[in-house]
Amino acid sequence: MSATESVKGTRTGRVTSSKPDKTVTVLLERQVKHPLYGKYIKRSTKVHAHDEANECNLGDLVVVEQCRPVSKNKSWAVVDIVERAADR
Repeated sequence: MSATESVKGTRTGRVTSSKPDKTVTVLLERQVKHPLYGKYIKRSTKVHAHDEANECNLGDLVVVEQCRPVSKNKSWAVVDIVERAADR
C-alpha cells in the first residue's frame, strides 16, 4: 500500500430492502463483549448504501465501504455481492 492510499472502512451485511432506486438498506451486525458479564452480544446497525446498477436483492450478502456522502442518509457504497439470496 502506497502513502497516498487510504484505508476505507469495509463491512459485510445482509440487504434488508432494495425498494428505492439505486439504494439498498444493509443490516450490519457485530458482536461486542458485555463489560461486566463478559458474554458476547449481537449489535446491529442499518445503513443505506449506493447501488449504482440496482443489482442487489432482498437477502443478498454484500460488502459495503464508506464513501463520500451521496445524499442525506447515504455514505456507503456496495462494492461486491458475496452471496445471492437462495429464494431469488
